[in-house]
Amino acid sequence: QKVNEMEKEFAQYLGAKHAVGVSSGTDALLVALMALGVGPGDEVITTPFTFFATAGVIGRLGATPVFGDIEPASFNLDPKDVERKITPRTRAIVAVHLFGQMADMEALVSLANEASCPLIEDAAQSVGAETARGQRAGSVGTVGCFSFFPAKNRGCFGDGGAVTTQDTELAERISAL
Repeated sequence: QKVNEMEKEFAQYLGAKHAVGVSSGTDALLVALMALGVGPGDEVITTPFTFFATAGVIGRLGATPVFGDIEPASFNLDPKDVERKITPRTRAIVAVHLFGQMADMEALVSLANEASCPLIEDAAQSVGAETARGQRAGSVGTVGCFSFFPAKNRGCFGDGGAVTTQDTELAERISAL
């Protein structure tokens, strides 16, 4: 009951249709990639400037992390470098929002759409961050991943996480996982 209430309230706060509670931010990333079908032989573009779990879950699924450079002012993933790294094997892009500020989602959404691959938001450090258009972290990409580790800006007692999406079918796959 309490978890269901939290999921509904969290989704509403973010402007997402669905939120699914999970055991940690690492598991949020893992189930998101699993639900999107990422596996051996796939490439996932992300940033090396993050907690090791971001690349670790990619490797755990047998996929290859491809590291894009960061923007020097924000420390977030540089869309220009992401564009250079996209190949036919690119299965997903994982943008990490750092220090309460979001990556350039407009540019990254455009690149993901052009490459026909999902855009995953690792928003573990950015609950409540917004784009210039007022969209909150975790509601812009295909999937948003959150950590509620006690040291995060939205912590809990112990550990926890959530995965958010606007896609009902995807939310059902994530929940089943």
